[in-house]
Amino acid sequence: MISIHLKYEIDPDRIADFEEYGRRWVVLVNRFGGTHHGYFLPSEGDSDIAYALFSFPSFSAYEQYRTDSATDPECQEAIELARRTGCIRRYERRFLRPLD
Repeated sequence: MISIHLKYEIDPDRIADFEEYGRRWVVLVNRFGGTHHGYFLPSEGDSDIAYALFSFPSFSAYEQYRTDSATDPECQEAIELARRTGCIRRYERRFLRPLD
């Protein structure tokens, strides 16, 4: 299994847009064979940092998701939402493996 951890720098004035973006991706990742563990939004402390975590059975399954999602209309709509609203300023992606 491979887990993907995303750290987002978001626009605190666009939290509602980011929430919509996240809701879309939870459904999409699950539809493409992954398991989305959720988005985690600011509560106390930093107001512009959010996280997401999702997993795929293998790195090759994740790569297939990346390939398939690149041409999927719903994925492209989610990406366009973030671009249009500016709710995401930048993000970092990390690949993790569980300790068995």
